[in-house]
Amino acid sequence: MQKLRPDMNIGGNIQKIRYSRKLTQDQVIAKMNLMGIQISKSTYAKLETNRMNIKVSELVAMKEIFECEFNDFFEELNE
Repeated sequence: MQKLRPDMNIGGNIQKIRYSRKLTQDQVIAKMNLMGIQISKSTYAKLETNRMNIKVSELVAMKEIFECEFNDFFEELNE
């Protein structure tokens, strides 16, 4: 499965988007599992803290769950 390059710190943006949608990690994980993306709470936490590379399939699922654009995940990376 393809992964994004580890030099892209998008975890903070994922967390920020999740907060703005008023979702808990458990809610996001449950929705991802329903979509066929098997992910544990510890793995999801590692994604938000940039301790693990995100899979493209996970990012696509989060885009649908958060109802956002892919660009939203990459905002402010150059600041």
